[in-house]
Amino acid sequence: MIRQSGFRIPALLLIALVAYSAGCARRFPETEVTPIKAPDAAELQRFLLSRKPDVAQFRLRGPFAVIERRDLEIPLISGLTVEADLYLCAAARKAPLVIVLHGLDNSKADHAFQAMHLASWGMHGLALDLPKRGPWFTNGRTLASLVDAIHRTPRLVDDRVDADKIILVGHSFGATAVATALGEGAPALGGVLLDPAGLGRQLPQSLKRITVPVMVIGADEDIWPTRNRGQFYRFIPAAIGEISIRDTVHADAQYPNEHTLRAFQDDPEDTEEAQIAFVSALTASAFSLAATGGIDYAWNSFENALNKGIFFNARRK
Repeated sequence: MIRQSGFRIPALLLIALVAYSAGCARRFPETEVTPIKAPDAAELQRFLLSRKPDVAQFRLRGPFAVIERRDLEIPLISGLTVEADLYLCAAARKAPLVIVLHGLDNSKADHAFQAMHLASWGMHGLALDLPKRGPWFTNGRTLASLVDAIHRTPRLVDDRVDADKIILVGHSFGATAVATALGEGAPALGGVLLDPAGLGRQLPQSLKRITVPVMVIGADEDIWPTRNRGQFYRFIPAAIGEISIRDTVHADAQYPNEHTLRAFQDDPEDTEEAQIAFVSALTASAFSLAATGGIDYAWNSFENALNKGIFFNARRK
């Protein structure tokens, strides 16, 4: 047995993970492709902004093909090298870059589906590998250095990256790292925190220094209360929104996992439904930040899901 997010992984899943790392195809949720047609990412953005926003449209895979580049090595001035998997929107000449960071005992593989889904909607996705057990403030400073490097030299990732439109996404303790990077002034448009977990006495001070918009997308705290999640909304001074997704757990904010199946005896379809709910809210939030520089578009897109009770406990300031 090995451990992931503090839970044991059975031998069959370990074999699947080894196969994935060896280059075999990974099974993603079987989402249909949107009927929306657009010649390129810029035209898709114009079309979406011209219509009433609805998070449900982002449940479907976007209209664009995705180019995948695994194990990209990005050098930093400090001498460190960050490893990442890149998912490029094939239809974009220039597009925003959404950087996704894992949490405790996880890796870039756990956010491959999300990064791929974002790229299908006209944004490049970059899933990172940083030390799996932190320290998370150190990971945050590394992340800030990475964003600085890409902002100065986009070709470190790809010439098609719009270096003025970088968005940071963090899951669990990865959200502490994202908050640290944003608090240190990393040149990003904003952040999306996936069921964030807070750690360390210095976290409130980092949060208070954040000046860009942030969206918190949380699991159902009646099922899974996440450590110090409330600090993110409490201490980020402005332009923050938060929603919870009903009947989801902490690990649903990444790729569907065996822990959910074992602990709650869910069907695989139920676990994929939770993951799709998270990825739709993530995509709406990232698109909102990239296209408008704020979270209003995403917030308005949540209206129907809130009315139906799919999302709940909505608040913003």
